[in-house]
Amino acid sequence: MDDDLFVCQVYIDDIIFGSTNEEYCKEFGKMMAMEFEMSMIGELTFFLGFQIKQLKEGTFIYQEKYTRDLLKRFKMDDCKPIDTPISTNMVLDVDESGIKVDQTL
Repeated sequence: MDDDLFVCQVYIDDIIFGSTNEEYCKEFGKMMAMEFEMSMIGELTFFLGFQIKQLKEGTFIYQEKYTRDLLKRFKMDDCKPIDTPISTNMVLDVDESGIKVDQTL
């Protein structure tokens, strides 16, 4: 049995895919190109507003460009930055006896 993994994600007309086996990616790219007009951009760096950085330590997703564009849109790109107003090493626990919150509001 093959232990390789292939993952494909489709969002409207954007497709990202990857595999632990490079041959799977090549074959999938060929099959898709035979059916659809498409271009292979290469390693994923930007998708659905997220910036993606792939390193040996892992894959990191961030929104620096989105944040800068948002600040510029509201003419706040020259504002003074501040640190996060909460301890970054704080551990949050579940409040089992707390009141449930409607997350859709």
